[in-house]
Formats: sequence, structure tokens, C-alpha cells
Amino acid sequence: MLDFGMTIGGKSVAGDKTFDVFNPATGELVGRAPNATLDDLDRAVASAKAAFPAWAAKPDAERKAAVAALVAVLEENAEAIAHTLTLEQGKPLGGLGSRFELGGAQAWTGHTASLDLPVKVLQDNNEGRVELHRKPIGVVGSITPWNWPVMIAIWHIMPALRAGNTVVIKPSPFTPLSTLQTVALLSGKLPEGVLNIVTSDDQVANVGAAMSSHPDIGKIVFTGSCATGARVMKSAADTMKRLTLELGGNDAGIVLPDCDPNEIAEKLFWGAFINNGQTCAAMKRLYVHDDIHDAVCDAFVAYARNVKMGNGLDEVNVLGPVNNQMQFDKVASLVADAAKTGNVLLGGAPDEGLFFPITLVSDLPDDAPLIHEEQFGPALPIIRFTDVEEAIAAANASENGLGGSVWSKDVEKAKALALRLECGTAWINSHGGLNPVAPFGGAKMSGIGREFGEEGLFENTEIQVLHI
Repeated sequence: MLDFGMTIGGKSVAGDKTFDVFNPATGELVGRAPNATLDDLDRAVASAKAAFPAWAAKPDAERKAAVAALVAVLEENAEAIAHTLTLEQGKPLGGLGSRFELGGAQAWTGHTASLDLPVKVLQDNNEGRVELHRKPIGVVGSITPWNWPVMIAIWHIMPALRAGNTVVIKPSPFTPLSTLQTVALLSGKLPEGVLNIVTSDDQVANVGAAMSSHPDIGKIVFTGSCATGARVMKSAADTMKRLTLELGGNDAGIVLPDCDPNEIAEKLFWGAFINNGQTCAAMKRLYVHDDIHDAVCDAFVAYARNVKMGNGLDEVNVLGPVNNQMQFDKVASLVADAAKTGNVLLGGAPDEGLFFPITLVSDLPDDAPLIHEEQFGPALPIIRFTDVEEAIAAANASENGLGGSVWSKDVEKAKALALRLECGTAWINSHGGLNPVAPFGGAKMSGIGREFGEEGLFENTEIQVLHI
């Protein structure tokens, strides 16, 4: 059984109580995580606050090198962390699963370490010189979800450290173990107090809410649902915290009639079902032109029915279970409703435990909940359209605006349509791929701010303008 302590001030802290973490594939107990109190949170924040002045004062080149050195830590421990991740999250070890996630964590760490924070000269003439400096904020609080727990933790931690901040992170209670393991390893290569972690199921104390209102945390980075993001924003208002919120998506894909259904079926599948659909930027709605609608459905079903789902520790499987009962029940409810009014092409009936089969549903009415609510699981509505203007309007008729895609052999036409989508990221002939150089975040209710690249790094700084 796995047993990891919290890391506070560079030391392992067990906590007075623990909570259980279960394997969603088997229901078996994987391990126990410390159940932090508000006092534990205060100690972690105090430790980060005490470590901040020295870390912020380090020469930029030293912080850059310190973050770069963490790549090797992740690489050396990748297999052990991946195994923990599969046990608690359910995703497979291979394919686009836990090893893939650890590879992404290394790539994002390395790229973040390479970024610079130059002084920008705004004016330099006989009237004087004006410089823009970017300075660290202080203590950054990170709250992470259960779908990509290690990689999203890295997305939060590394730019904060690179900019000169210190960090307190709280992972989801469904997947705390891999983050505890990762932070303990990373913290060992950093000065004491620079990186801290607390874990809680929020039953003993609402640690997440306390973080977003904590007077000594200067910024919150949160990845999760729109509803929780709104609560974080409200709670942070009294202390004027800086915020980066990457929230839910209901991404639309639009397939134009010049596409070859057999050529795009595999890409459509992984655009929708990477991580079993439990990805904010996965495709959640697919609009297909009437001319090729049936052919796309046939090709999609033919590919999907051969994808193996099962226990992630079995290397033959490329998809795992839904991570938790709450999310499973939501998917099941949306699919049950869709089955009453639409045409279930594949799947539809829940399997044993938390395994839900890949489900494709066509010919749903426009007001179907499966179309308008983020399912965040292995179910996809396929919607017929005849007029591309109607498809664009339907894609934009959502309170979310995280991502979207257009599929066509005419790339220029697809580009023109993609630029009309009301979303933070648009793809052409693919969906959901992220890149550490490309800023990522949402429009509308899908959040505020950006992560990744220079823009993401800058969000971890305050601007100070110097007039000389």
C-alpha cells in the first residue's frame, strides 16, 4: 500500500489523519494520504512565505538552472510515478496514458526552464528611460484536478518557480498520491520551503477554500470545473489575488464535406477520447456535414469498437475506467437521456465497476443535454448539419470557450472558419494537442488567463515600471 507524506518546509509531514485512495479499475485500496488541517495549510504557506525572499533574490540564471535540473528528477523517477498514477487515476501505463503524462511533465519543465524574463525598454531618449520589469508575486497556491494530476501540477509549479515565486499545491483527493510522490522528489532538489504540498479530502477542513482566501497567498492557479472556478474567484476577491483559471470546456469539432471519413476517423477518436474523454480540451461535440455524416459515423464506429479498455496495469489496454463514481454517474445519466431520443451507434450501457464503454450517439435533438453539458467521459454526440454557418453558430452557442476544431482538405478555408470559433485554442484537422510553446486557456466561462510559453510565465509575475 502506498503511503506518502506531505512536504512542508522541505520535510515529510504525515498529518494527524488520513483518507483512503482507491484504484478505479478494481475498487481496491491503493494507499492513504494525509488529511490536512487548516493549521497544516498555515504551516505550508508560512514555509513558502519564509522561503520567498531568498528564492526571489537568486540571480535569474540560477533559478533557470534550478528548474532545468528538475527535468532529470522527473526522468529518473518516471516509471515509479507512472505506476502510482495508473493505480490511483486508472489510465493505462502505455499509449497516451501515464508514461505519456510523465513525458509531457518533463517536456513542459524543460521548456519552462528555457524561458527568459527580460527587462523591456519602453522608452529611451532625451526625455528619459522607461523600463518594464517583471517581478515575482510571492506565494502561489495551486489546486489541481484528477484527470492529469502530475502534468497539470507541473504546469502550475514550474512557471511559478521559474518566475521566482514559492508554491503550495493541493491535488485532488481522488489522485493525491502521484503528486505527493512527485513533489517530495522535486522539493529535495530545491531550497527548503520553496515547494510545499498539502492533501485533503476537505471533510476535516475545507483546505481548498482556505487557500483561495488565504491572506499570504498572492496568486491562485486552479484547473477544474467552471462552478468551482467561480467559487475560487469569489473567495479570492477580498485579497485581490492574481488568478489563472483553466476551467471546463465543451469543445466542438466541425467536419466539412470534403473530408475522407476513413482518413480522419482515428484522429477524431483520439481528439474526443484521449484519457477516456476526461480532458478539458477533448472534443465534446462533433458536427458533421450531411453529405458524409453517415460515412463518418461508420468509420468512427469501426475504429472505436477495436479500442481495448480495461485495467491500466495490463499493457494491452489503451483506455481505463472513469476515475470516480461521481463522474461515472454523470456520464451514465447523460447517455441514458440521449438513448431515449437519439441513435446509439456504439456502447450506451454501463459495464461493471467504473468502466463505461465508448459511446457514440447520433441524431439527437438540438436541446439534448449530451450536446449542451460537458460530459467529461467516454461519450460523444455526432450532430448532422447542412449549412456551415449553422455549424459555426451551434459551436459558439455555448457558455464555454476552451477549444474547437475544423476538419477539411482545404486548410485556408478551415483556418478562416476556425478563427470564427469563440474559443482560446483552435485546431485544424486535429483536436486537443497541446504544446509547451503555445499559450493555453479559455474564453467565456472556460476561464481567465493563459498557461504555457512566455505568456503563461508572465502570468506568474507582477509588472513594475521604472522611470529613470
